[in-house]
Amino acid sequence: MTNPAIPPADPGQAAEYPVEVRPSSMADLDDIYEFIQPFVDAGRLLPRTLDELEGLIPTGFIALVEGEVVGFVALEVYSRKLAEVRSLCVSSAHQGRGIGKKLTLACVELARRLKVYEVMAITSSDEFFRSCGFDFTLPGEKKALFMLTRDEH
Repeated sequence: MTNPAIPPADPGQAAEYPVEVRPSSMADLDDIYEFIQPFVDAGRLLPRTLDELEGLIPTGFIALVEGEVVGFVALEVYSRKLAEVRSLCVSSAHQGRGIGKKLTLACVELARRLKVYEVMAITSSDEFFRSCGFDFTLPGEKKALFMLTRDEH
């Protein structure tokens, strides 16, 4: 639902926007689970059980506008070498306002604090992640290649 008190996004300028990005907590679990379901239903996010989502909460971040969850992301830390930006989603009514970028950069900053060497994102929105400083390979690094082993039918 669109809040009429919040003006529509203007792609030509980054206007002041009342968004708060903060670490997620266990108290947010049910709200986050409910928030991500439309993204799961639309095939934009992988399904998450409450247990899986609970595991992402300690390294997750939520975006709030007027107390309403409008975005979520988590950093899944695999090792000191590698972490992944997971489950990034921003409600369609709030896209184009820099919320996704703030959430992504919160994950990158957490990885820096944890001294994780690399952060990756597996996405179909590569231009977005490139705008956040990601690239297809690190300088001098190998590329990841993928092969589908089953039909989607």
